[in-house]
Amino acid sequence: MQAFKHSLLTRRQLATPPISSSPAPAPQATLQPTGSRPRVYQVTSYGADPTGKVDSTEALLKAIADAFNGPSEGFLMNGITNLGGAHINLQGGNYLISKPLRLPAAGAGNLMISGGTLTASDDFPTDGYLIDLSASSSSSSSYNYEYITIKDLMLDCKFRGGGISVINSLRTSIDNCYITHFNTEGISVQNGHETYIRNSFLGQHITAGGDPGERKFSGTAINLMGNDNAVTDVVIFSAAIGVMVSGQANTLSGVHCYNKATGFGGTGIYLKLPSLTQTRIVNCYLDYTGIVAEDPVQLTISSCFFLGDAYILLKSINGLAKGINIVDNMFAGSNKGIEIVQLDQSKGPFKKIDQVVVDRNNAEGMNLKATAARGSAQGNGTSWTVDFSPVLLFPNLINHVQYSLSSSGTKFPSHALRNVSQNRVVIESDIAVAARVFVTVEQGSTS
Repeated sequence: MQAFKHSLLTRRQLATPPISSSPAPAPQATLQPTGSRPRVYQVTSYGADPTGKVDSTEALLKAIADAFNGPSEGFLMNGITNLGGAHINLQGGNYLISKPLRLPAAGAGNLMISGGTLTASDDFPTDGYLIDLSASSSSSSSYNYEYITIKDLMLDCKFRGGGISVINSLRTSIDNCYITHFNTEGISVQNGHETYIRNSFLGQHITAGGDPGERKFSGTAINLMGNDNAVTDVVIFSAAIGVMVSGQANTLSGVHCYNKATGFGGTGIYLKLPSLTQTRIVNCYLDYTGIVAEDPVQLTISSCFFLGDAYILLKSINGLAKGINIVDNMFAGSNKGIEIVQLDQSKGPFKKIDQVVVDRNNAEGMNLKATAARGSAQGNGTSWTVDFSPVLLFPNLINHVQYSLSSSGTKFPSHALRNVSQNRVVIESDIAVAARVFVTVEQGSTS
């Protein structure tokens, strides 16, 4: 046994290399070229106060200026310098600012501002925005900026202006932001293309509904005055208007508006682009506040939920309604007889109606309105009338009628459609019979 242990120890010693007494060489530091160093600008290193007690405006502007003057990597769009993903890091602090954080020059892109709170001071300009993506100088590009990302921020406007202004910029991303206490607009988008607003919360007053001051809510949470933008998974919890849209080809999806009840004069989504709407509203939640569309042309509202007697209002400006699809929505109300889709013809009737479909919606405690309906009438005589006026959206407009007459008697009457005026369908026969008529009607076009 002792011989066996001795052989194991000998083998282990042979397998273990001798330990050197000389120290291991120290790792050599690699000097990175200036252009390859991390482009993260920590704002506290510029003197910004993360406690929010001292004005940090100039320190933040200096950090932004350094990011703009830092190394670049070619161009994005023609005339837009690629800043290579420069990052203005707010480091989780709360910074007091007395004037808008405006980018120093137009013609740059690929920049991020994130990770903290910006609070307006008592002397912040009431017509300003905490973050202002407007150009202080011109560039050779047709756009001011491209691919600017604003994320993971809380913006407290202190009722001294707005949150974010994006002017003539391309591919701007606003993600995971909380914007409150604005007295003008939470987010303003003017001209440009493709500003994407995602996963964010906006409200003039911090509330969760049922606020005693709701009647006094003012301002607009999001104002889209440009084309090809998207608002996705956003909650708007207080403002007079949730989303104002006056640009073309915009998309709203997963937006929850309970900003100000319609009964108090509020609007969830206002489409103010008569005759050229081109807007898609899908999978949204209109909570006691509805949708208004002026002279809508190419408008889709689908798979949305309207709560608390919220409804859709089509407003005539020049009497045009074309290419409208309001389908597959749910409405819930308080049994007050409120219609799910309504017409405002105070400035004149809708005269040009084409390709309008309001159908397949369901309602609980509200009155359905549609552009297609079915009905029946039974009687013994020569005339049967089915009145569709309670359900059809447009007054005195029926484009298509399909009917059948069923009689169990021995007579075979001749019958015909005689009248469709005032949305009442009249069927008459040449002889008196006991019969029932089944009628399907459609409207949606004045041609």
